Amino acid sequence: MEGLQEALLTWYRENPRPLPWRGEKDPYRILVAEVLLQQTRTQQAIPYYHRFLARFPSLRALRQAPLEEVLKAWQGVGYYRRALHLHRLAQEVEALPQSYAQLLKLPGLGPYTAAAVASLAFGERVAVVDGNVRRVLSRLLAWENPSPQRLWRLAQDLMPPGEAPGEWNQALMDLGATVCLPRRPLCSWCPVAAFCQGRADPGRYPGARKRKVREEAWAALVLWGREGVYLEELAGRFPGLYGVPLMPPEDLPAKAKAFGVEPRFAGEVRHVLTHRRLWVRVYVAPWEGPPSVGLKDPGEKPLPKLMEKVLRQAQAFLAHEGILPFSHAKAHGVKPF
Repeated sequence: MEGLQEALLTWYRENPRPLPWRGEKDPYRILVAEVLLQQTRTQQAIPYYHRFLARFPSLRALRQAPLEEVLKAWQGVGYYRRALHLHRLAQEVEALPQSYAQLLKLPGLGPYTAAAVASLAFGERVAVVDGNVRRVLSRLLAWENPSPQRLWRLAQDLMPPGEAPGEWNQALMDLGATVCLPRRPLCSWCPVAAFCQGRADPGRYPGARKRKVREEAWAALVLWGREGVYLEELAGRFPGLYGVPLMPPEDLPAKAKAFGVEPRFAGEVRHVLTHRRLWVRVYVAPWEGPPSVGLKDPGEKPLPKLMEKVLRQAQAFLAHEGILPFSHAKAHGVKPF
């Protein structure tokens, strides 16, 4: 175990990834980085990390900001519940607690995020197990489909005494992100290859985790007029966000009748969520009413990625038909539709 620990730490100290939050000790900034890294690739997260902290540089600034402004700053990242939880967390505490157990009690913080903040910001000896660490440890011990509890116990036991726990956790995560890759791992470059029991057949470990993906059908109604596009506050899985009316396909006739329009089919878009695949049929219709009922400034409203896809599809259809160039697109927060 000591040989493995020394080999991995030596490699990490010579090859750390140049990430903007690397070496950061401010718990709030670490929290933002780790929340972003959930379900977001590292290179994609970096510009959003800078943008979010430029607008909300402290927990206090986040606490004082309206939720809509926070969601707007999060636009493009996806998984808006992470931003909702961050904002809710800021309302509950003036400073982040310094222990893993207390961090776990905060909104939206699971074992991974709580352990990352506790170890990186406060030096608590608690292991971080993300997808990269799961793969590294499973291959090291040649474990197929180990339980989360078993992996966490192993990760906890592997932490070297007397070393910074945050550094060790980052070393394991970096190894999985740059060397112990899901496909075609770079075993000849691996600093701990001599200790790896799964090296002969790394693709076998940890085994694929089967996820049931549910398919859903929806209809989106894009109402366009001279002043812009009609937007409304969304519900369901998009709380706090705005978009065009979204409904089950069988509800479209009643919705069109309520608006007094006869929509035309403009195409279909696909949108993938964590455990769902959405197929959205896009319909367009001219609209004489106000572009956004009850909204003072539609251009500042946060739109989910799904709505950006829907509006782009509508734009493509209308441009092809020569109906509307959508020259006013930027005024309504979509660049372009």
